Amino acid sequence: MSEIQPSRIENSISRFMAWLETYPETSYDHQSFFASDLGRAAKALYYRKPLLGTLAVSPMIFCEAFVPSARALFWKRQRIPIADAHYAMGFAFLAQLHGDEKYHRRAVHFLEVLEETRCPDYEEYGWGYPFHWETRNGTFKMGTPLITTLPYVYEAFSAVYALDKDPRWLRIMQSIARHGFRDYRDVERGPGMNSCGYTTAADDPATVVNASAYRAFLLTKAGIELSEPAYLEAAKRNLNFVLSCQQHDGSWFYAVDGVRDFIDHFHTCFVLKALAKIEQLTSWDQGRSAIERGVEYYVRNLFDAKGLPLPFSRRPRLTVYKRELYDYAECINLGTLLLGQFEDLDRVLSLVVEDVLSRWQRPKGAFRARQLTVGWDNVPMHRWAQSQTFRSLCFLLSRLKGSQEAMIGTPSLRGTSRVES
Repeated sequence: MSEIQPSRIENSISRFMAWLETYPETSYDHQSFFASDLGRAAKALYYRKPLLGTLAVSPMIFCEAFVPSARALFWKRQRIPIADAHYAMGFAFLAQLHGDEKYHRRAVHFLEVLEETRCPDYEEYGWGYPFHWETRNGTFKMGTPLITTLPYVYEAFSAVYALDKDPRWLRIMQSIARHGFRDYRDVERGPGMNSCGYTTAADDPATVVNASAYRAFLLTKAGIELSEPAYLEAAKRNLNFVLSCQQHDGSWFYAVDGVRDFIDHFHTCFVLKALAKIEQLTSWDQGRSAIERGVEYYVRNLFDAKGLPLPFSRRPRLTVYKRELYDYAECINLGTLLLGQFEDLDRVLSLVVEDVLSRWQRPKGAFRARQLTVGWDNVPMHRWAQSQTFRSLCFLLSRLKGSQEAMIGTPSLRGTSRVES
C-alpha cells in the first residue's frame, strides 16, 4: 500500500475536522426530498402505481438530478444517529492513534448525543431515522429502531469504552445487545438458518440480506465482548442465512423477496464488511469462501475501467447520478478491513482513496455528495456520507500507521478473545 501516503490522509482528515467544527451537526439528507407528507405520498403512489407515481415524484427527481440544493424546499435539517455513531468512531480511532484527549472528548460528545436521541418508546436502547421513511413495504415511522443502524452505534460505544472504561458506555452496550437480540423478528429459513427483520415490527418480512448480516455481526461482537453465548448462537443462524443468499457469481441481491433483486455498491460492502469482521472476531471458517467469491464479484462488477466505484451492477431503476460518495466510503472501509488479502481489492482501494482526496474533497474540507450526470451535488449531508467518509479515512490511517486494534474497525476490548467454532 505504498501508493497511499498517510500524510495525505492526515491532511484530508484535518481539513475535514476544521470544516466540521464550523458546520452545524444537523444537515439535509438523501431522503429529504421524500420526508414530508407530500413527498411520502408521492413515493407511496410510485410504489402502488408506477406510471402515475412517476409523474408524482418527477419534481423531486428533477431537483435531485439538477438542483440538489432544493432539498431545503422539501424538508428541514436534522441530525441522524447513524452519522453521529460514525463521527464517534472516527474520533475514537484518532484518540487511539494519537493519544490525544481532544479526540476522546469529541468522541464522547457524539456518544452523549446518541444517549439523547435513542428511540423513546422502547425499553432498551435503539436508534432509527428522525423522519417517516416511505418504503415499498409501507411507512417506517419516525423513531422506529433499525437493525441497520444499531451495529454502528454499538461499535461507537464499544470503541470509546475500550479507551476510557466508563461503565456508562458498557451499560448502554449491554442494552443495545439485548435490544438486537430480543426485539427483531427472527424467521427460520431452514436448519440452523434465520433471517432478521429490518425493523422491530412483528410482521417485518425479514427479507433484506444486509439486515441479517448486520445482526450477525452485532451479536457476534456483543456475544464476545459481553460473554453471552446465546448472542453467538443467534448470530450463527443469521450468518448462515446470509451465506445461503449468495448467488453463484458471488453477488448478493438486496433482498430475497423476488422484487428487490438489484445489486449495488454500498449494500454489497455492508454484507462483505459483516463477514470480514465476523471472521476476524472468531475462528468460524464458514464465511471465508463467501468473502473470496464476494470480493471477486465486487472488484469485477462494481468498478469501472478506471477502478472507480459504480453505483450498481444490476439496477432497480433509472438513476440520475454517476457516482456516490457513500460507495467511496464503504469501499475504503471494506478495503481497509481486508488490506493485504486481495491484490485486486488493494489496487482499487488505492485508486479510490486517490480520487476521493483529489476530486471529492472541497477546499473548505467537506466532501461532495454525488457526481451527477451534469455537475456535482455539493450539499454536505452527514449521513450521506460525510460521516462515513471521515470514519473510513480515520480507520485507514489507523491501519496504515500500524494500530493492531484497528483490524476489525473499532478498538478491541481488553480481555476479549477470538471465539472458537
